[in-house]
Amino acid sequence: MTRTAKRRFSREITGIVDGIAFGSTGPVLVHHYDPPAGDMWIDDVIPGKLAALDRSSGEVLWSSPCEVGYGRGFGAGFAQDGHAVVLGPTAKGHMLVRMSIQNGAFAGGIEIDAFDEAHVGGDLAITVTPKRVVAFDTNKLTEAWEYSRPGERYHHVARAGSRVFIVATHSSSKRQGILCLDAHNGEFQGETLAPRPSIIHGIAASGEGLLVLTRDLASALPREVVSQFMIELSRREDARRGDTLSLLALPVGSTAGDAPLWWEILSTQPVDEVPEVGISAESGKLYLVRGALLEVRDTLTGRVLGDWAIPGLDESVSWLVASGAGLLAEESRISVFELPA
Repeated sequence: MTRTAKRRFSREITGIVDGIAFGSTGPVLVHHYDPPAGDMWIDDVIPGKLAALDRSSGEVLWSSPCEVGYGRGFGAGFAQDGHAVVLGPTAKGHMLVRMSIQNGAFAGGIEIDAFDEAHVGGDLAITVTPKRVVAFDTNKLTEAWEYSRPGERYHHVARAGSRVFIVATHSSSKRQGILCLDAHNGEFQGETLAPRPSIIHGIAASGEGLLVLTRDLASALPREVVSQFMIELSRREDARRGDTLSLLALPVGSTAGDAPLWWEILSTQPVDEVPEVGISAESGKLYLVRGALLEVRDTLTGRVLGDWAIPGLDESVSWLVASGAGLLAEESRISVFELPA
């Protein structure tokens, strides 16, 4: 039975929220900006602000102007020394900046290339651009490594310990696969998923499982498993292969062609009839968002551990999970929900 998640707190934010971050301890970080009158701005970047909220009560601990503003690309998290790390556009180009977690004071920054997606960890901030994957040391504010190969275009990023996973489109086939890189030096470790699917919507990693959200599961599965998929598909009413939204779970140490941990067809409805679906993973759990519903599963087995209705989730700007709590950002409100699974 689906329950409504318990809300720990909800806080209205002055301005418009466009990014959030939180970890297992410490405050909630909220990046927001004030829209200009008439929604017109002289520059391409609207100046941003960063606020820290108490993770238990939602009390605003501090709010400070932030070099990073609103525009293309955003990432945020915490460095190992506790500083807040924020990446995104500024009036001087894209930057990675550090700010004191105590009061929001600026603590240094470096210029970086514009990016589409970022993953911020305690040691590294990894950015994905169409032609390069670049990792920055979040404590030293230096470039740690970069990866690129001719004929590849890069999209999504996920990390599990010493492994970084990147979704790449191969220019020759126009098909997408998943590459594995060494998190310490960026060296290519191999293909986790061969470039056969036509599209990969997203990836997430936690513990020993890499989760893949795709509409082309038949191409992603090993040949010996495809027949099982086709049998399952044939049992569903109005099944259309091109509209099949599915989950695929792979061992994080697997190479192309290895057997998956598990897979599941989520929907065979037309694309425009399916609620927005997203995935994230943390502490060995998969968090599957479908509209306003959240389902929690075991990463290794796919077993359902619980499901909740999250008010506002279907209209969220961003959604994060850490240490049994879900952080929801709506346009001008921040909420934290308890997720006891």
